[in-house]
Amino acid sequence: MTTDTGTRARRGGDWLIDDADPGGVFTPERLSEDHRLVGQTATEFITNEVAPALDALERKEWTEVRRLLARCGELGLIGVDTPEDVGGVGMDKAASIVVGEAVGATASFATSFGAQTGLAIIPILCFGTPDQQQRYLPGILAGTTVGAYCLSEASSGSDALAARAKATRAPDGGWILNGEKLWITNGGFADLFIVFAKVDGEQFSAFLVERGFPGVSHGQEEHKMGLLGSSTTPVILADARVPAENLLGEVGRGHKIAFNVLNYGRFKLGAMCSGGAKAAIAEAVQYAAARRQFGQPLTAFGAIQHKLGEMAIREYVVESMLYRTAGLIDERIAATGHDPASMAAALEEFAIEASLLKVAGSEMVDFVVDEDVQIHGGNGFVRDYPAERRYRDSRVNRIFEGTNEINRLLVPGLVIKRALKGGPAVLAAAAALRDELLGGTLPAPADPGDPRLAAAARAVAAVRRAALLTLGLAAQTFGEKLADQQEVLMLTADLCLDAFGAQSALRRAAQAAAAGHPIAAAHVDAATVAALDAAGRADIGARTAVTATVDGDDRRTALAALRRIFKGDPEDTVAARRRVAALVIERKGYPFA
Repeated sequence: MTTDTGTRARRGGDWLIDDADPGGVFTPERLSEDHRLVGQTATEFITNEVAPALDALERKEWTEVRRLLARCGELGLIGVDTPEDVGGVGMDKAASIVVGEAVGATASFATSFGAQTGLAIIPILCFGTPDQQQRYLPGILAGTTVGAYCLSEASSGSDALAARAKATRAPDGGWILNGEKLWITNGGFADLFIVFAKVDGEQFSAFLVERGFPGVSHGQEEHKMGLLGSSTTPVILADARVPAENLLGEVGRGHKIAFNVLNYGRFKLGAMCSGGAKAAIAEAVQYAAARRQFGQPLTAFGAIQHKLGEMAIREYVVESMLYRTAGLIDERIAATGHDPASMAAALEEFAIEASLLKVAGSEMVDFVVDEDVQIHGGNGFVRDYPAERRYRDSRVNRIFEGTNEINRLLVPGLVIKRALKGGPAVLAAAAALRDELLGGTLPAPADPGDPRLAAAARAVAAVRRAALLTLGLAAQTFGEKLADQQEVLMLTADLCLDAFGAQSALRRAAQAAAAGHPIAAAHVDAATVAALDAAGRADIGARTAVTATVDGDDRRTALAALRRIFKGDPEDTVAARRRVAALVIERKGYPFA
């Protein structure tokens, strides 16, 4: 089963230059009955089986984690988007997002589950031999074989290719691995480790390492701030003996495996952050409705309504990005094939979107859980309430799967690199935009199809144009030295993030309005607030980036162009946010589910 958006398969980064009809964007409102059924199964499992076990998980009762993973296997949740011919359920990436959101309500278990589904399956599925797939995938999909992904080391966190773990040929043709991997999720009880090491200290490669192989062990559990219910340990390789047939992929090609797996991990992390935010929103509004101050429930106060509305709107943006990206990946797979190579290529194609989702999702859920604690007041700071656990658990999302700083640096570099290699014509579009601005012929934004979305459409067009202008100017000014301008790169990445997020929200709202959705007005409000707030951030960010990029007449010209781009009267976002908050209160949770 695949998602259907009714359009051609798109390229990663197309959204920077494409004002296509919103009907081509996949949204949560287009989920099928099959999607909803698997989501219901996952939600019931989390509510009825995982949530009651959270205290046991935090006591490090890893047999309970293994039991729950095996239950996931029985329910088909681990292999929901894995092809049937290797033992999976054979659904699409949208289904995996539905499951990921449900699991995301319990962060510790979501971490163990994510390592199993996002980091253990994909390397073997996309890069393993048929024999390796037959040996390992059935157990992983059943949840009886637990997987772990071993990339980071003490000296190579973000700089993964600087790994010091070594692999040398054994006399019998096998491999001898030496080194220590750090911060390994499921490290204390995993059966199979995807280990990256350098053959002869030079060629970065991947290996399938079983716990029972000689020389393989794990260290003590890390004493962490959060995620106390997931295992995190070092994995130690001391003359570990690995059979020749357990080389994964080719010698010296481990980076292809590592980065494609991280792309998928970032995409799936966005889903788990989205699910965690929805749970926190429901928790916050239900507490606020029950808690009375000055003779009224907290939900009666405008300051609390602002918080609830903002929490829901930020989640709306991430959710819109998330399902849009799922649709893009599914389109690409449908167009190119379901074979492992095509699946890997599809994940690589949307590396930009995966990085943006990782940043947006992790920072959104951090905001939401922080506001959850604030709404709880003093009760949010004690362990008697789940808000405290959510707050601790969320912080690591900005660190793992590549820090948010690394992901921000990746985005503009990837956009420009692909443009130079024949991908989306971003640089040409930036040049054309400069000509339009100089010629005074800046075209109107694409018609959103509903007059209520006119202000949002203007704001989205402004953010997208600011991102294009800044990208083009930075590429032209710095050329091959652009990688050294990290502050400019990060500002430009934020412009790209706001462009993708606001555009995704706008197109989702336009679809809802065109379809006469029962709460179409709330979609319009959410997209409008999101777009106008994005434009405000983009105006400041683009000016800062331009000022750091050029000077003299070039600076004056670019700043004048930005004034034209962001020209327009302000709109009232307070009333729109208040209306969204009213729906959050009425529905006692995230209202767009």
